[in-house]
Amino acid sequence: MQLRGNKSAISLAALIISGFIVASFTPFSQAFAQNASNDSTNGSQGSTNTVKTLRIGYFPNINHAQAVIGFGSGEFQKALGDNVKVQTTVFNAGPSAIEALLAKRIDATYVGPNPAINGYVVSDGKDLKIVAGVSSGGAVFVVRNDAGINSPKDFANKKFASPQLGNTQDVALRKYLLNNGYKTVENGGNVTVVPVANSDILTLMLKKEIDGAWVPEPWGAKLEKEGNGRIFLDERSLWPGGKFVTASIIAKTDYLKNNPDVIKKLLTAHVNETTWINDHKEEAIKSFNTELKKLTGKTIAEDELRDAFSRLVFTYDPIRQSLFKLADNAYDLGFLAKGKKPDISEIYDLGVLNNVLNEKGLDRIA
Repeated sequence: MQLRGNKSAISLAALIISGFIVASFTPFSQAFAQNASNDSTNGSQGSTNTVKTLRIGYFPNINHAQAVIGFGSGEFQKALGDNVKVQTTVFNAGPSAIEALLAKRIDATYVGPNPAINGYVVSDGKDLKIVAGVSSGGAVFVVRNDAGINSPKDFANKKFASPQLGNTQDVALRKYLLNNGYKTVENGGNVTVVPVANSDILTLMLKKEIDGAWVPEPWGAKLEKEGNGRIFLDERSLWPGGKFVTASIIAKTDYLKNNPDVIKKLLTAHVNETTWINDHKEEAIKSFNTELKKLTGKTIAEDELRDAFSRLVFTYDPIRQSLFKLADNAYDLGFLAKGKKPDISEIYDLGVLNNVLNEKGLDRIA
């Protein structure tokens, strides 16, 4: 695919939930200015003789579309410039990405909210920061058409699947069951929840071995079109304004502090890709499939991908309050920590992102 030219910087203010704005966190904005000054002095920024490295991860998932398209097409490397050597790692699970980040094998990664929260808690809040949002929505509860489920009153003695024990969709499913008066069998209840890989959920649905599943897109669209399923609940209906974080960009704290110039170029590319996808959905669907085939050898049926895109919003807004709620849910279900609830109030550092938004004339994330 040919590299695109400059993308128009359109405002995504409609994606920002003003009611979610909370007390500001200490950014690395001053560090950015200081490091930029130091770099211009010692030649580490703007010098053709100095090359920095950015080791970054992402998943071959629809909710990481900016990375899939941007790194695959070369747009991100173009924005990062010749003085930044990019090394990408494609992950298939959030815990693996967090493990690599904490082990200093990568410097940043696109990742789901629950793994980001867990990594922050495990490192005592020292080793990572969320620096930007990536996507919102794109998770659904699908049930078999012949499972006899028409309302939550029909959940008793049913068997549901989620992609991974304790992952974002698993927590959402268990919390939804609890809110509707159901306990899982391991907690003395009559509803079974089993962790199953997304690719196997479709097979189990067709074999009638599960009654439904809470899944990320495009698996919701796939189960609906290929698995004799119907969407029982779009998770957006459970959140204020239909907005909740599905993926974020996180960076190693020390890398962010020491290389804000690189993170700024990364986030500039990310914001550009986000606005382009939102403004060119049909072209983005084709581009995503092109790059997905390079990564996995497979593509997604365009009608399924189009349906999945319709339930997903690409955004650089991290939708902070939804992440705090997700952390509360994970803690309440025993997946986050034991004893005292961990404090994640300083998990964000949006200083560099706001610097980028200022330069583009877009609304800051307060």
